[in-house]
Amino acid sequence: MEAISYERASDVAGAIRAAREPGAMFIGGGTNLLDLMKGGAARPVKLVDITHLGSGLDAIERLPDGGLRIGALVRNSDAADHALVRQHYPLLSQAFVSGASAQLRNMATVGGNLLQRTRCPYFYDTAFAECNKRMPGSGCGAIDGYQRTQAILGASSQCIAVNPSDMSVALAALDATVRVTGADGERAIPFADFHRLPGDHPERDTTLRPGELITFVDLPPPAFPEHAYYLKVRDRASYAFALVSVAAALQLQGGNVSDVRIALGGVAHKPWRASVAERMLSGGPLNDERLREAAAAELRDAKPLAGNRFKVALAERAIVRAVNVAAGRSSPGITGVVA
Repeated sequence: MEAISYERASDVAGAIRAAREPGAMFIGGGTNLLDLMKGGAARPVKLVDITHLGSGLDAIERLPDGGLRIGALVRNSDAADHALVRQHYPLLSQAFVSGASAQLRNMATVGGNLLQRTRCPYFYDTAFAECNKRMPGSGCGAIDGYQRTQAILGASSQCIAVNPSDMSVALAALDATVRVTGADGERAIPFADFHRLPGDHPERDTTLRPGELITFVDLPPPAFPEHAYYLKVRDRASYAFALVSVAAALQLQGGNVSDVRIALGGVAHKPWRASVAERMLSGGPLNDERLREAAAAELRDAKPLAGNRFKVALAERAIVRAVNVAAGRSSPGITGVVA
């Protein structure tokens, strides 16, 4: 067994100092990191406990511009049930509740949710020698192996894994900002720039610099409290990652779409903002024909493999359904399940 040191930080500055040691990692709820450690996919030499930092990192508060600030240490279950989130950002509340199980949501933090590693069996199981994410340069076992859950958009020859976070799909649609602090001070990262596509470096899931700590997630003033829906399609109705998910939010004026946000999960290495579909839908009437055309255009550049080709049509249909439910044109029904 490898030795691991432990340090409990009492403030943000102390946490950043403690994390300067090579091989150090922050730990909050630990729901993902401990899984990775148990399987040998993560091997930190030091754990820096950030659960007692204070400084508002465990709080949710209104911003002066009317937006919302969510502390990185807020538990997923608390964020989902917070009155301001439920009332003004229902898309985010729905996404939180769709993730994992109630027990895990009671432990998992918002910051930790942002840092979930991509869920690929070749990455999590060290018995597989080929995984560029775990061992850069070793190859990608999934490309010629199990492909059902893998990416159809934005993948590379180095990695076809997908981001598993439900929360992050909603945050992508809502144009959130991630605030971080490191040795060089504070900076704000637009959500679209926080996660990475794999490219030639799939071992890097985010654009965080070494030793940086996520402190807050900021949301702009609420714009979609009435027309929002999060659809998650999965193999079973409980505790399963999305095959495809869709976060959809709209503003409607006289039957026309004045603003629309769509983001996809389960299809790429990062939450996928459906900007093509958004442009096609914005400013016009909402009907099934326009929806189908927009969804097909968004998936036109998809590059599925033999084992996940079904995801293309599934994503198209999921976009149509999620937008229709968000607009009140159809009822949610039951959670999407694929046999």
